[in-house]
Amino acid sequence: MEANQGAGGSLQLTFHREKKNSRCMRIRMYGVDLSPGMCRVTRRKARERKLALRVIQADMRDFRLPEPVDLILSEYDAINHVPRRSDFRRVALAVARALNPGGWFFFDVNNLAAFDKYWRGNWWIEKPGDILAMRNGHNLKRRRAWCDCDWFVQEGRLWRRHTERVEEVCWTADEIHDVLTAAGFTQVQLWDATPFFKGDDITTEGCRSFVLARKRGASDRRA
Repeated sequence: MEANQGAGGSLQLTFHREKKNSRCMRIRMYGVDLSPGMCRVTRRKARERKLALRVIQADMRDFRLPEPVDLILSEYDAINHVPRRSDFRRVALAVARALNPGGWFFFDVNNLAAFDKYWRGNWWIEKPGDILAMRNGHNLKRRRAWCDCDWFVQEGRLWRRHTERVEEVCWTADEIHDVLTAAGFTQVQLWDATPFFKGDDITTEGCRSFVLARKRGASDRRA
């Protein structure tokens, strides 16, 4: 299952590469996203790839699945978009509720180094029919970063403007560990993501972390 999947989700849309594998075909997958538009896009992509994927529109802070699962992913710094520690706790509890005992929760986060490197200055991206202007800023003392986005989408001879502010919060390693442990997770591991982005000049040491945690099972309680 993938929480806050975006327009397709990495888990579901990489499985199609292995669709000839009978074991992959038997895997049941769920995708959760708050945006109705993102859910529609994901359902369309899943149909095109003939994936056994059920898309659920829900908030990652209180989602529920029809059945418990063994793995939950939340990638592309979705956890950074959780605005308050109380919301982070709700996410962790919702994930724990959705996992089987012994199941795993994997996610990635941007760190302060990423805020200082990425979330500054102005970016401009232009493609045929689409223009995106981004004005970035950050406050490292408050561990906050933001991006004011303006999209210009061509519709015939005219252009339609869309605006949105994207904000992120930096969660420290101690905060992540404490929130996950309190929600019933053990074996909380954090490591630098840089080795997984070889040849990528954007993701440098200290900018991004991967997090893996295991929900406590019966054997943990006996111990």
